[in-house]
Amino acid sequence: VQLQASGGGLVQPGGSLRLSCVVSGFPWDYYAIAWFRQAPGKQREGVSCLRTTDGSTYYADSVKDRFTISRDNRKNTLYLQMNSLKPQDTAAYYCAFRIGAITKPRWDWVHEYDYWGQGTQVTVSS
Repeated sequence: VQLQASGGGLVQPGGSLRLSCVVSGFPWDYYAIAWFRQAPGKQREGVSCLRTTDGSTYYADSVKDRFTISRDNRKNTLYLQMNSLKPQDTAAYYCAFRIGAITKPRWDWVHEYDYWGQGTQVTVSS
């Protein structure tokens, strides 16, 4: 499985960005795919997850109602639409892939994921 993330950049507070993650090489029918982020000096944290077994989506409290996770099956691409961005959203963002379903309480556990893409930097600053 290979994941290629893109779409990061510099944006002013209140602005929007859309991150993309192209996923290839996954023969499994059911999986979970997620976005994590890591700011300098901080632990990697879960941002959002999409569970393909039933289409469930999960979000960190800090991004609820501002971020939206989605996928385009035809393009094998995962998206993260980020609106109303804040300086505290500044971080490197990573997409992650898990073989098989994931339970809700564990969606944001780093070690639950089997494959990771490279990070794409998001900087929110005026």
